[in-house]
Amino acid sequence: MLSWPIGALADRMAARGLLTFAAACAAVSLLIMYLWPTLTVFYIAAALNGLALSFFHVTLQNLIGTLSSPDDRARNFGNFSLAGATTSFAGPLLAGVSIDHVGYAWACLITGAMSLVVLVLLATLGRHLPPARPKAKTADKAGMVIDRRLLIMLATSSLVQLGYDLFQFYVPILGHNLGLSASAIGGVLATLATAVFIVRMFLARLVDRYPGEKLLMAVFATGTIAFALLPLAESGPTLAVLAFLFGLGMGIGIPLTVILMYSASAEGRSGQTLGLRLTANNLVRMSGPMVFGAISVTVGISGVLWIIAAVMAAGGVMARWQRSVK
Repeated sequence: MLSWPIGALADRMAARGLLTFAAACAAVSLLIMYLWPTLTVFYIAAALNGLALSFFHVTLQNLIGTLSSPDDRARNFGNFSLAGATTSFAGPLLAGVSIDHVGYAWACLITGAMSLVVLVLLATLGRHLPPARPKAKTADKAGMVIDRRLLIMLATSSLVQLGYDLFQFYVPILGHNLGLSASAIGGVLATLATAVFIVRMFLARLVDRYPGEKLLMAVFATGTIAFALLPLAESGPTLAVLAFLFGLGMGIGIPLTVILMYSASAEGRSGQTLGLRLTANNLVRMSGPMVFGAISVTVGISGVLWIIAAVMAAGGVMARWQRSVK
């Protein structure tokens, strides 16, 4: 929820300090779960990790846009998203194998050690990042939210995030119901990340060739099909195939909405625009699992997955509508 004001900071403050703070929060969030594995500490750790996520995402996305020209922006965002896809592949796989071999506590410690690498990089190479811009414009928040096209872009961005998160939320549940191990479930999620990596290699070419709204329609179409077929999965390999299909389509959704939002932002206000996007996304990330989890109690896992498929189809309709809104 703090992503919007964090975006304002990203427009004015040096990226090095913001990223250092984010890495420290991430490291501490996982370290305290290793040292004091209690439910209260887990809540504190989740809040710290969410804070780190917001600072990382907004600052890095704004930094990529700032360092890019209009001609190479799509390519640079595509390369940036490839790095994200790589970590999405390595993260679940590393976590699953660590849990199976050394337990949950050590898995937290191993994952937290990744943030130390970030801190070292920032300490040694951070001086090359752009300096602070204290005179950057302050956005008129009211003016931003009344823009009709921006509202539609925020809605479609949030639905892309919702679909991506809910897929990763329900696949482990389905895997558990099928009797899969933590390593096998991590492997399924790694399959998703592999597909995401593959499709993001072509992101720049796709953006150059097709309108962004048309690409979003294809993203939602793939999400609709994958969610509709998930209840029919009866084995780990079937889940992996659906995860791969989902990743091929939905994999470009998140970086695509970042590119569209950055391109639509006013000069000196890109950080706030991207922060507003992440705030809207986090609203659905916060409420989505709770709302659809409650629905699943009534209609079951299969029923809720078909409902999500319908929501993804509605997102496709909204993306098509976006093409005609000026």
